[in-house]
Amino acid sequence: MEANYISYDHEKSDIRIREILDSAETFDEVDGIPSRSSLTYSNGFYVNCTALFIDIRGSSKLAASHTRPVLGKLYRAYLSECVAIMNGNSNCGEVFINGDCVSGIFNTIHKSDIDDVFSTAARLYSITRILNWRLEQKGYATFLCGIGMAYGRALMLKAGYSGSGINDVIWMGDVVNEASNLCHDGNRGIRNNLQVSTTVHNNLNDHNKGLLKPVTNAYLHQIDQYEGEVIIPEISDYLEDLKKKTEESKRAAALARGGPLSRLMMNNRGW
Repeated sequence: MEANYISYDHEKSDIRIREILDSAETFDEVDGIPSRSSLTYSNGFYVNCTALFIDIRGSSKLAASHTRPVLGKLYRAYLSECVAIMNGNSNCGEVFINGDCVSGIFNTIHKSDIDDVFSTAARLYSITRILNWRLEQKGYATFLCGIGMAYGRALMLKAGYSGSGINDVIWMGDVVNEASNLCHDGNRGIRNNLQVSTTVHNNLNDHNKGLLKPVTNAYLHQIDQYEGEVIIPEISDYLEDLKKKTEESKRAAALARGGPLSRLMMNNRGW
């Protein structure tokens, strides 16, 4: 939200507080994500949805490993493609950026919709592999990400400073907190990058369930969540093809220069 300076008045502030606390707010239960235009400062909606989070692990170390211009490029590329991937899911209702964390709220009325969000999570991981390879090619440090996915009910609200034009839609509820916590677990210690709630796992198709393994609570001896390293084969094949072509180009360039690699290859051929 961009600021637009208005002098602060504590008496007017008290009036706004009383108006909010005394208002007869309504919070309707709805099946899908409603239009932003249907939100006011006195209503809200309870929505069943899926929340998806991705966050960089150890981002403070990245700042120590890169110059500021390089760090800026890294974050621009990472944020750009995470937003593009989430926005590319037709059921995505909201996308948020908070530092190096990107999150999305998805309409998942049907079980198949949850599988679609699962594919979006796999696409996020797959594109970070390409970005990391590109960073390696330039001699830059790479990074790890955690991804969390949960399904449940969230409260959709319009929040901000009434009359100022400064407002935004916020999402509150267990599903948002759970997805954020699962994301925090991803790629920590022995944990895989993708962490999903048991509710998400229970609603996936058999193929996607088979890509995950349970995470068991050592104290309670129960399954807390599921995890996996899930990729999109098409993107993985694209990356492997890039690596192969790059290696072939390096070998061809070395042969053309007549350098050490060229002499080694000629010796191996008995020239």
